Amino acid sequence: MVTEKGNIKRLLPGSNTPVGFYSYFEYIINQKEARKIYYFKGGPGVGKSYMMKKIGYEMVDRGLDIEFHHCAADPESVDAVVIPSIGMAIIDGTTPHVTDPRYPGVTGITVNLDEFLNEEGLRKVKNSVIESTEDNKNIYIRVYKYLAAAKLIHDDIEWINNYSMDYSKVNEETDGLINRYLGAIKNKNKFGRERHLFGSSYTLKGRVDHAETFIGIIGEIIYIKGDDGTGKSTLLKRLSLMALNKGYDVEIYHEPLVPEKIESIVIPELDLAFTTNDKFFDKETVDLDTYIDETKIKKYKGDLKHSKKVFNELLNDAFTYLGKTNDAHNEMEKHYSPNIFYEGLDRVREDILKEITSII
Repeated sequence: MVTEKGNIKRLLPGSNTPVGFYSYFEYIINQKEARKIYYFKGGPGVGKSYMMKKIGYEMVDRGLDIEFHHCAADPESVDAVVIPSIGMAIIDGTTPHVTDPRYPGVTGITVNLDEFLNEEGLRKVKNSVIESTEDNKNIYIRVYKYLAAAKLIHDDIEWINNYSMDYSKVNEETDGLINRYLGAIKNKNKFGRERHLFGSSYTLKGRVDHAETFIGIIGEIIYIKGDDGTGKSTLLKRLSLMALNKGYDVEIYHEPLVPEKIESIVIPELDLAFTTNDKFFDKETVDLDTYIDETKIKKYKGDLKHSKKVFNELLNDAFTYLGKTNDAHNEMEKHYSPNIFYEGLDRVREDILKEITSII
C-alpha cells in the first residue's frame, strides 16, 4: 500500500534585523507539552541541518505533516524540524540562536555533536578556523549597520504616510473587519494562545518567505494592501487580539525590518488569514492607501520617492553583505568537514529515527 505523503510547512523562527539577529525560537514548540525535543549542539559543517532535513523528509514519506523552520542566514538550511502530531522536535541550539532544554530529561535533551569532531585535525588548522569565524562575524556587523540605516530611512517613509493618513477611516475599516469575521464567532471564555514567528526574513538570497505553505493553505485569505505607515500592523494587531480574547489560537507572523510589527495573522480554527504579503493580491483586498489624504501628501511626493530609493539601495547593500557570509561560512565548513567522524553522526540520526518510528 502506498502511503500518502505528509505536508511541509516552512517557517522562519528568526531573522536578521536592524537590531541584530532576532529570535522567536521559544515558539518553535511548546516545551511543557512536547513529548521530546532534541537540542543539537555542534560547530559549522557538523551536519545539523542535513540530519534534520533527512529526518523531516523521512517523516513526510511516512505520511506525517512536518514543519521545517528555516535558517535566517541560509534559507536552504533549517534550524529546526517539528513533528506536531507526536509533539517531537529537533532544534539547532547553537549561536546565534542559543537554545537549551527548559526541562532537561523531561521534555528536552541535549545532543553534543562536537564529540564527533577530530580535535587533533582541527588544531592543525586552528588559525584558519579562527580567521574565517571572525570574518563571518565581522560581515554580520556590517549587515546590521546597513539594516539599521535602512530602518532610519524607512521611518521617514512611515512618517510621511502617517502624517497624511485619515486614521478614523482606518479604524472604521478595522471595526468592519472585526464585526464581519470575528463578531459572531463563539466566545470560548478563555484566552487563546499566541505563536510568534517571522513572515519573511532577510537572507543571503534577499528577502525570503514561504507564505504559500502557511497562508496559502488557508481557506479564506484577506489581503491588507497599503504603503508603509498606513496602519497595516495596527489593524492586524487588533484583529489578533479580538480572536485571542474570544479563545482562538493565533499564529502571528512578524516583519524583519521592525520585528514587533505584524506582517500576517492566521487563525487556524477559523481557517482564516489576514496578510500584507502581496503574493495574495488576488484575494479579497482591503486597500488602506485609499485613506491617504492626497492634499497632505502632495508636497511630500518627491521626498517620499527619494526616501524609497535610498531605502532600497541600503537594503540591497545589506543583501550584498549577507551574500558574502556564504563564502565565509563555506570557508569554515571547509576546515570542519574533513575532521568529522560521519559514522557517529549516522548513528545519532538512526537512533532518533528509531525512536520516532516506535512512537508513530
